[in-house]
Amino acid sequence: MELQNKATALWSNFLNVKMVQIRTFHITWFAFFSCFFAWFGIAPLMSVVRDELQLTANQIGWAIIGSVSMTIFARLFIGWLCDRIGPRKSYTWLLILGSLPVMGIGLAQTFETFLLFRVLIGCIGASFVITQYHTSVMFAPNVVGQANATSAGWGNLGGGVTQFVMPLLFSVMVVGFGFSEAVGWRLSMVVVGVIIFLVGIAYYFLTQDAPDGNFEDLRAQGKMEAKKKVTGNYMHALKDPRVWVLFLIYGCCFGIELTVNNVAALYFMDYFDLSLVSAGFVAASFGLMNLFARTLGGIFGDNFGSLWGLKGRAFWLFMCLFFEGCALMVFSQMSVLFLALPSLIVFSLFTQMAEGATYSVVPFINKKALGAVAGVVGAGGNAGAVLAGFLFKNVIDWSEAFFILGVVVTCASFLAFFVRFSTRQEDEERKAFAAANIETLRRRAEKANAALQEGLTAIEGRTQNAPAAD
Repeated sequence: MELQNKATALWSNFLNVKMVQIRTFHITWFAFFSCFFAWFGIAPLMSVVRDELQLTANQIGWAIIGSVSMTIFARLFIGWLCDRIGPRKSYTWLLILGSLPVMGIGLAQTFETFLLFRVLIGCIGASFVITQYHTSVMFAPNVVGQANATSAGWGNLGGGVTQFVMPLLFSVMVVGFGFSEAVGWRLSMVVVGVIIFLVGIAYYFLTQDAPDGNFEDLRAQGKMEAKKKVTGNYMHALKDPRVWVLFLIYGCCFGIELTVNNVAALYFMDYFDLSLVSAGFVAASFGLMNLFARTLGGIFGDNFGSLWGLKGRAFWLFMCLFFEGCALMVFSQMSVLFLALPSLIVFSLFTQMAEGATYSVVPFINKKALGAVAGVVGAGGNAGAVLAGFLFKNVIDWSEAFFILGVVVTCASFLAFFVRFSTRQEDEERKAFAAANIETLRRRAEKANAALQEGLTAIEGRTQNAPAAD
């Protein structure tokens, strides 16, 4: 069953938090931002951790792989959970339980305990699936691409912000409060964990599952399929080859972003001789592009869909991936900072637009198993990051590793042409898209008419109260 009363506009109602769709949008992206910040909060401090725990290059490589490996399984599970109990409860539990290993990593004294907490922290990466799920059920087809892309992009922004905020927070702990470096990085992670815990509580009280209410209420009213059908729909979605094509594609964009978030600070420190804080600021430029880049991917995805239907969305995805791969190969060859930084930014632009383009396609694959599709595709991002992580285990030079990844992404871009839709679905989505646009125009006309009537009433009032002329 299709959920009703989805929002048909995003930007015109952007500050109207009384609308449950808009309020959910803002809380969702902030929750994901917090999770992403915590997920990679330790990455810009790895040089300090490396020195204290005496980690080898191989151990750092395993920490990079571990940070994204658990997320694969978490994302597969959380998609099913969203379909079953709803995104509101799913996000609440993920945030509260996920805050524990974020704070707990401060207890690590050996490589083994550090790796264990790093793996457990990766579970909060499943927050992405809930973010995309929640915005997908709140927004209509004409804006779902940009709503998904913006919420995810602003959430991913946490991966950029953490690159310079965590070194600054660490400096405050060490210089401002006088703690040792060993205590400073631990306390910094405790602060982040407390924030995650509080966001989880806020999510429960400030959101709801769908525009018309929570899933348990909608099921009681017969407006949603029963829980027992969720698993069947999930398995049906897993049999769709398009889901696995998108799984691979997302591994070549979001998987690359996760890898860069993990290695960028160390890469610029070791290859360009930058300090901890300077390397953090340079590395942050990659993640900060999420402020608008992923949104652009979603907006253009919606526009291509408006002009050429669902196949237009798939073609836009191909373009983003192709240029991402080319830009990554160029970045890998840069050996001086003033050339490496702009090439990194261009590479980041196309990477994040590809992510937005991917999730402008996802909501149309299987609406009865949206959680399954979102979860599997999201897990693909982490699977890609795990595979890419093996290239950074000191086996080959890191610049060579980036070049290999660029070649892989360029070749994988052609997989987008295998994401196809039936003529029937194309026609149905065109009608739904047109209906959503008409609804947007109708609401704008109602607002304009109300404003006009209010203006006329005010003018009539002034005319009646004006003193008569002599």
